[in-house]
Amino acid sequence: MRCALLYSGGKDSTLAALLLDPFYNVTLVSGSFGVRDTDPARESASAVGFDHATVDLDPDVAHDAVEQMHDDGYPRNGIQQVHEHAVETVARGDWVAEADDIDTLDAVADGTRRDDRVPTIERPLAQSVEDRFGVDYLAPLAGIGRGAIDAMAANRLVVESGPSAEIPKADYEVELRALLRERYGEGAVTDVFPEHTQSRVRGLR
Repeated sequence: MRCALLYSGGKDSTLAALLLDPFYNVTLVSGSFGVRDTDPARESASAVGFDHATVDLDPDVAHDAVEQMHDDGYPRNGIQQVHEHAVETVARGDWVAEADDIDTLDAVADGTRRDDRVPTIERPLAQSVEDRFGVDYLAPLAGIGRGAIDAMAANRLVVESGPSAEIPKADYEVELRALLRERYGEGAVTDVFPEHTQSRVRGLR
């Protein structure tokens, strides 16, 4: 069975891949609006032994999300909008024909955790994705809290951590920060995105 897992290069999505690996042929997939390349995620995927693919997302969704974040003064609703779009785009499977060694898609997954406030995929949307696209939606970390995830990561992964603006990754925030800066200036990025620590996986222990 083939599973496409939305992948940023961080510890959460990497742990999700490792949990699914005994049951699925997992391809790590990074969505891109064409603002930044996905090389950091591709490098992390290679370091932990998984295939990687890049899926093109709709730039209009990113611009709408940036406007939403600027109006709100915080990133939550914009990031949620982008994540839902990414899940649906990957589940639709148009990209599969261009990917190496992928014939069909049986499941789409992400690395959302139990205590994530955003992004999340609520049950109605998960059911809708499954019904419309004929794939299973999986969230293998949905029942696991931050403490356990940190312990699992420390046991299995070599992780680089630091301020989100300094760690090279291929998540939505990287591109949304760039678009927000381009449209509203550097001050808007500081106003919208609080300082927090990001992780990037460098390999397995």
